[in-house]
Amino acid sequence: MAEGGISYDDAGVNLDAARALTQGIRDLVHGGTTGFAGTLPMPPMRDPVLVACTDGVGTKVLLARQMGDISGLGQDLVAMSVNDLVCSGATPLFFLDYLAVGRLDPGEATQIVQAVRGACLDSGCVLLGGETAEMPGLYADGHFDMAGFAVGAVERAEMLGPERVVDGDVIVGIESSGIHSNGYSLVRKLVDDGAITADPSLLDPTRLYPEDIHALRSSGVEIHAAAHITGGGLPENLPRAIPDGLRPVLRRGSWPQAPAIAHVLAAGAVDDDSAWDTFNMGLGMCLVMPHAAADRALSMVRGSHVVGRVEPGPPGLAWEV
Repeated sequence: MAEGGISYDDAGVNLDAARALTQGIRDLVHGGTTGFAGTLPMPPMRDPVLVACTDGVGTKVLLARQMGDISGLGQDLVAMSVNDLVCSGATPLFFLDYLAVGRLDPGEATQIVQAVRGACLDSGCVLLGGETAEMPGLYADGHFDMAGFAVGAVERAEMLGPERVVDGDVIVGIESSGIHSNGYSLVRKLVDDGAITADPSLLDPTRLYPEDIHALRSSGVEIHAAAHITGGGLPENLPRAIPDGLRPVLRRGSWPQAPAIAHVLAAGAVDDDSAWDTFNMGLGMCLVMPHAAADRALSMVRGSHVVGRVEPGPPGLAWEV
C-alpha cells in the first residue's frame, strides 16, 4: 500500500501500463487531435449523408482466449461495423475502438490495436482514436471485451436500399471467410461439449467487404441494395434489403461452404434450421443488382456467385424448388 493511503494501483489499476500502452500505439492513430478527441476533415460532397454503425466481437473473444490466439479479433471488430456501413452505399471515413480489460497487458492491447488499424487501412478508413479501460472487479484478470464504431458518408442520391430493388434483380453472394463474428455461443458450447475440436479455422477473421463494394461502384457496376449476413443468418438479414411485395429466392448449392462452417456442421450436432438461423452458411455479403450487371461483378470480386433472384411474393426468404 502507498504511504499515507491507498493508491489507484492498490485498487488494481496500473497507470504505468496504461501510459506504456498509450506510448506504444501513438503512431497507430491517424488524424489531427484537440488533445481529447480526434479530428478529420469532411470530404467534399454535394449532399452528404453521414452513416454510423457500432458493434462488438461477442463471445468469439472467449474462444480466442481459450485457444490462445487473439490475433484476428481486431479485424473482426472493424469488419462488424464497416460491413454494415457499406450496405448503405457509404464510404467508411473513420473508426473508433473501445477495449475493456480486467488487468491491462500492454503487449496484448497493442496487438489488438495494431490489427484494428490494419483492418481500417484495408477498409479505406482511418483509426481516429479509441479508449482502453482497466476495470478490475468488473472483468476478471485475463478477460476483456471489445466494441467499436465506424462513421462514413455517402451522397444522398447514391444511397443503396430496398427502394431501389425491382422484380428480376439478381442476388450476388460474396463468400465469407468463415464463421465471422456471429454464433460463437453455440460454437463454444460445441467445443466445450466435445462435439467438435477447436480447429484454428474457427478463429479466421471476418472478411472485410468495403473495398469489394467500392471497386464495383467506382467501375460503374450498378448495385441496388446490400445485406451483411450477421446474426440471424440469411433468413433474417437478406430480406432486410428487399422491399414489401418482393422476396429473395435463393438456390441451394450455388456457393461453397466455408471450411470453418463445414467443420462445425460435420458433427451433426446442429440441426439444419438452427444452422441457417445462426451462421452465415458461407455468404458474408449479398448484393442485389440488375441481371445485366452480374457478370461484371463476378469477374471483379473474389468468391462471388449468382445465388438467387428477386421476385414478387410474401415477406421472407424463399428457396428455389
